[in-house]
Order: sequence, then structure tokens, then C-alpha cells
Amino acid sequence: MGGVIEHVDVEVPIRTAYDQWTQFEEFPHFMEGVQEVRQLSDTMTHWTVEIAGVKREFDAQITEQLPDERVAWNSTGGTDHAGVVTFHRLDEGHTRVTLQLEFEPQGLVEKAGDKLGIVDRRAKGDLERFKSFIERRGQETGAWRGKVDRPLP
Repeated sequence: MGGVIEHVDVEVPIRTAYDQWTQFEEFPHFMEGVQEVRQLSDTMTHWTVEIAGVKREFDAQITEQLPDERVAWNSTGGTDHAGVVTFHRLDEGHTRVTLQLEFEPQGLVEKAGDKLGIVDRRAKGDLERFKSFIERRGQETGAWRGKVDRPLP
């Protein structure tokens, strides 16, 4: 398993940053390679992505969601990955968004890309584009304030 941790500071309140992150269908606006995300239920999403010219589709399940704090997920088919994004209030109008990804590169192209740090650069770029997207709008495109409790071990 490979892993990446990146963060970005955004000039919006924590609630705005969190609420925007819950709008998964908006991810193609700022995530490189993400062609479509469909929200199937409160805890299930379907992703269509293209990585290094290879198109993949998979489902991801939200495993934990705490408003204004964190969203965690695991893939349930196709690409093997998991992640968590956390939100930290810096002050009234500023929030630190931290993205942590764990993944298993598949195939020669992805393994070579992993070694070159492509995934790390993509995550950093995605966060920078999220920053631009939310700061330019100044408000979220929607919100889901529900809570998903982490499953017991």
C-alpha cells in the first residue's frame, strides 16, 4: 500500500469547507482525472476516473462522517484505496483541509506513476483546485450534515 498526506489552508469558514466536501458529485470540478461521481445513497458513491489514460469505475463507501471534522471512505470494488479528509478551524474565516490517501497501485503504469510521486502531486493539485473552487464561490454548492459512525471493530 502506498500513501499520501497533503493539506491546504482555505479562506472560508470550516462549515463552508466541510459542506462543500460532502458534495461528491462536484468533485470533477477540482479533482484531476475524476470524470464523474454519483451519490448512490448517504454512504455509497460510484466513481468514474481516468488515471494515466486508464479508465476505471468503482464504488466507495463512506465509513465515517462527522460534520465539520472528517469524512473517511474505502473503495468497495475495482481500485483498492481508502482515505480520510479532516477539517481544522484556524480562525473564524480560515480552515485547514488535510487529505490522507492509502492505495494499492495497479498495473505497470500506475506503479511507475506511484514511484514518481504522481499521486502525491495529484493530491496536492486537487487540494489547490478545491481551494480555488470554494474561495471563488465563497459559499458551498450544497451540504449534507448527516453523521456516519465508524463501524465497530
